[in-house]
Amino acid sequence: MSNTLSNYSSIMNTYSRFPLAITKGSGSIVWSADGEEYLDFTSGIATCNLGHCPLPVKAALQEQLDSLWHISNLYQLPKQEELANILTSRSCFDQVFFCNSGAEANEAAIKLVKAYENKKTERSAKIITFHQSFHGRTLATVAATGQEKIKTGFEPLPEGFIHLRFNEWETLQAIKEIKPTAVMLELLQGEGGVIPAEPAWIKELAEICKQQDILFIVDEVQTGMGRTGSLFLYEQYGIEPDIMTLAKGLGSGFPIGAMLAKGKVASTFQPGMHGSTFGGNPLACSAAIATLTEISPDFLDASNQTSKFFLQELEKVSEKFPNIIQVRGIGFLIGLEVAGDALPYVKAALQEKLLILSAGKNVIRILPPINVSKKTIQLFLGQFIKVLHMCEEV
Repeated sequence: MSNTLSNYSSIMNTYSRFPLAITKGSGSIVWSADGEEYLDFTSGIATCNLGHCPLPVKAALQEQLDSLWHISNLYQLPKQEELANILTSRSCFDQVFFCNSGAEANEAAIKLVKAYENKKTERSAKIITFHQSFHGRTLATVAATGQEKIKTGFEPLPEGFIHLRFNEWETLQAIKEIKPTAVMLELLQGEGGVIPAEPAWIKELAEICKQQDILFIVDEVQTGMGRTGSLFLYEQYGIEPDIMTLAKGLGSGFPIGAMLAKGKVASTFQPGMHGSTFGGNPLACSAAIATLTEISPDFLDASNQTSKFFLQELEKVSEKFPNIIQVRGIGFLIGLEVAGDALPYVKAALQEKLLILSAGKNVIRILPPINVSKKTIQLFLGQFIKVLHMCEEV
């Protein structure tokens, strides 16, 4: 091996990793390979919504491990049917397609839209997405994403996506003129900087889509599964999308994604048009069923009360630190806009045995488990204030 490669890992260099090897987790705590304890307020990027290794999900997986791990989607899967019934009964959708990730769920939504348009008019679908959005890492979802840094190096990308400005009223007039097949958006842009959609803007957008027979797709990969205070964020906006995508928190860290659709568009998919080898296998579905069972209405009420407390406490902290420009977010998907680069805060937090994230260049993203206690939040705040002092002194 060349000396220039001697220090490289066998893993491809696709991540800028922090110098921390995590080997164990429980609730809001993770442990490093050398036994150091860290407070984790990233939740695997909004994935471990019930904390690390939640006992009800662990028990469901252990039970399933003893009976069946995998079987082809050529056969009926009772666990898959059970999970689909739970998801449709707790949402406004009629049918579900299961896959393994958020990117695959969004890819499935894009394929469904294209098939729907082709069946109806035999023309290419136009899909509106928004600047600063993030929809995944497949070629189609990269094309859908409204961030140039995600696209660089992968051109030419699939065509048919038109990017407009998020939360701007002029955008709504443009949509009327373009008359696309579908509009696809995150109701709260996570990777783009923790930016919630304006309620009045969303309601008007939904009305335009209804009037012009434009499919309305919500990407709830990061916002769903109780992360933003309701099971799905679209509920808080008083709208009914045609398609929704899920992943991350759906399996409490076990890989599973889902694309849900109303009957008028779901019926477009016929046997052979789309598929997934591992999508909705018994292990993944068992994890998701156990997760959804935990996230009951009473659970969500308690989570909401705690998230309001957390946001109020963060507002109090922000008043003492001029570098914090704004605290924003919904539920436990929280962003702190700071003056300058957010990455130094993330690195300083690591020194204080605290895990947080950035979103965009100048936003600190905070994603605790949605069942986090007030006591743990107070512990976080004590450590986070030290981080803020460290970064203001630089």
